[in-house]
Amino acid sequence: MIQAIVHIALVVGDYDEAIEFYTKKLKFTLIEDTYQPEQDKRWVVVSPPGSTGCTLLLAKASKPEQVPFIGNQAGGRIYLFLGTDDFWRDYQEMLSKEIEFVREPREQSYGTVAVFKDLYGNLWDLVQFKEGHPMYHRVVSDIERK
Repeated sequence: MIQAIVHIALVVGDYDEAIEFYTKKLKFTLIEDTYQPEQDKRWVVVSPPGSTGCTLLLAKASKPEQVPFIGNQAGGRIYLFLGTDDFWRDYQEMLSKEIEFVREPREQSYGTVAVFKDLYGNLWDLVQFKEGHPMYHRVVSDIERK
């Protein structure tokens, strides 16, 4: 799998649970896990498999009033996407790891897509772009650089 979003932050309820989900189920790489006692902050950064320069910052709500919004951000859900070079391989692997898909695979004008849910209810598109789509070149280029 490869993904083409860059420097996104997600609010999570539990760092260890989130790290396990992204690294074990989605094969993300753990880039940084640092605790700063002077600020009582933990910096956790993961990177999608095969990507170059793309990261996901896992962050805890910094204020108590933000906690109810975990999983209900951006007016309902956060929409993200994972681009892949082999949709059916990755879709089957995610099913075997009990990833919950809320929209079954379909062919769209831009490629093949299915929608899955992460631990906090955020929705992700698993998408393989068709050749000719502007994102197709990005995904293929990242794979070739690996």
